[in-house]
Amino acid sequence: MADELSAVFAALADPTRRAILERLSTGGATVGQLAEPFDMTLAAVSKHLRVLERAGLVQRGRDAQYRPASLDARPLAAAHAWLGDYARFWVDSFDALAEHLATIRSTTPTPSEEPHHD
Repeated sequence: MADELSAVFAALADPTRRAILERLSTGGATVGQLAEPFDMTLAAVSKHLRVLERAGLVQRGRDAQYRPASLDARPLAAAHAWLGDYARFWVDSFDALAEHLATIRSTTPTPSEEPHHD
């Protein structure tokens, strides 16, 4: 699983690949269609697609002429689960911080409560 997770995160590390996945979330597309918004060659887009395929995030059609790509979001579930463990950590940390700040506020006099030195 760790190797699969590493491949998913490596694939997601590139903004072009994230944009390709976002486009594919609306439906399948050919390399030419995926290349349209980018200033890169079809070969460069194909390389990005191969990285996404190796991570299991994209499947390619079998039609030799078009080979449309489609999103396979299943590997994202493992990434989401892994990140979820850390989300709990941050929620717990922020809760502890909120409690600490509440304690400080309740024990610190407000300006109106401070003694006046005339």
